[in-house]
Amino acid sequence: MSKPGPLRLWLVGCGNMGGAMLRQWIASGVVAPENVFVVNRRNRELPEGVRQGRTFPAEPAPDFIQLGMKPQQLDEIPAPPPGDYGLISILAGVDVATLAARFPGHAIVRAMPNLPVALGKGVVALHGTRAPGVDALMAPLGLVEWIAEESLFDAVTALSGCGPGFVYRFIDALAEAGAALGLPADQAQRLAIATVEGSGLLAAQADASPSVLADRVASPGGSTRQGLNVLDRDDALKALLRETLAASARRNAEMAAEARR
Repeated sequence: MSKPGPLRLWLVGCGNMGGAMLRQWIASGVVAPENVFVVNRRNRELPEGVRQGRTFPAEPAPDFIQLGMKPQQLDEIPAPPPGDYGLISILAGVDVATLAARFPGHAIVRAMPNLPVALGKGVVALHGTRAPGVDALMAPLGLVEWIAEESLFDAVTALSGCGPGFVYRFIDALAEAGAALGLPADQAQRLAIATVEGSGLLAAQADASPSVLADRVASPGGSTRQGLNVLDRDDALKALLRETLAASARRNAEMAAEARR
């Protein structure tokens, strides 16, 4: 690892998430296309200059190999090449011990990105050995957080990994509610998306917590306060999201158990 010259990266699998990461890495200049090789079952549309094939190339090992296929395909990976490289895994539920048994002697880093990494606005949670170069590799993707305890990785996956799916559901529901008040559906959707986008950007830059920001929007006796009263009643929204994340975390734990078999 940390060899002189441009960073070299091999990817095992390059689906939606791996492809989003790869395109942002190339766009940011942290990786050059000619230094990337993708091992996959069939050819995919990849950025120009990126090579692909069915097995690892017969050349010196790269700086990093990233696993991005389905977790249940872990035992189907071609024989790993010799050499000094770091292993990055974005496989949900597959723990460091399982990866270390498959790739002994290498620095192992579990990574949980979410889809906004495609815009450089994602979240990447990391756990494992802080391999040289991994922070610089992940930085262009968005917020990078190291998680000290692997036992918390299922919770992080549920919150930030699955979180965009839950936010998209909220946007859809917000737009549908606007349409129920008489707005054209397409206009309601545009308004809902822009509202969530702007609110998220403001929350990221604010000097106060989101709960305080909500109260700042809501003047006493006003329309926002009336709406918040519905969301806050019996902590219904908080309870719903606790149940939602708990369900995702349970499934992450199940997949971890399946990967260890």
